[in-house]
Amino acid sequence: MSRYRTLRSIHLASTAWFILCVGYILVLALWQAAVRWWVIFSLSGYSILVILLLTSLYLFAIFRGISRTQAIESEHLLTSTNYYRIFYAAAPFLGGLAGCVGAIGADRVGQFLAVIAVGTFVTTFLVWVIIDPVTGLLEVLLLPPSRKHRSVRLAQAKVEREKKQKDRERLLAEVLAKEESDRHRWQQVLKPQAEKLASLLAASLTDFEKAEREAVDIGLNAWQMGGLSCMQQLRDMAVAISRERSRNKEIVDYIPFWWDGIGTWRVSSLDKTILAPR
Repeated sequence: MSRYRTLRSIHLASTAWFILCVGYILVLALWQAAVRWWVIFSLSGYSILVILLLTSLYLFAIFRGISRTQAIESEHLLTSTNYYRIFYAAAPFLGGLAGCVGAIGADRVGQFLAVIAVGTFVTTFLVWVIIDPVTGLLEVLLLPPSRKHRSVRLAQAKVEREKKQKDRERLLAEVLAKEESDRHRWQQVLKPQAEKLASLLAASLTDFEKAEREAVDIGLNAWQMGGLSCMQQLRDMAVAISRERSRNKEIVDYIPFWWDGIGTWRVSSLDKTILAPR
């Protein structure tokens, strides 16, 4: 844990140093272009581009740091070592050090600082964006232990995916089989209630309120028996029986209107208007 904290501290400090150097390069470039100071420090124009650049690089560095902590050491024999991790985290500092060496003999302080900032930016970009991804790819592709471990891991992951897929298919098949069994069982149990509902659909308007009360009781029993699926099957059976009795003549299906509010059974406002008795 202490090693991880040390690497994190180095990484945060080096990132702050990198951002400081890029900000210095920006301010120096705008100052040399004779841009006024209030424009340099505004949140518009070039500043937005710089903020996006810094945010992107920082997020990339965080992403690489997270992926590195989750890396499998057997596949990353080089980039998982402490020496490489320290090199990666301290890349901005190493770039600044290289800039100090390259700036020896500079005439002005501003020129000396500019060389350090440019060295930091270039080194950080090369290490974080180019060298590190390429190194990680090469060690996986070229080192035999890495290739072997990666092949085994991918094969195990494939087996796990196939197992999960089979488990999902088995669970789905069990659910469908249970639903089919319930439908067959309900077909026998609900037949008398379906015939009763079909009779209620043919009731005259004078007995409509009584028919509605009886239909509500039937719907409530169906909800308690099997929920929404059971109610839907009962309705379909009742409508089929009603059409058979009326010799396929057009019938008015009041059942959705009668059952509105029972359990999760709902009917739209438009259907209420259409089905409501006049």
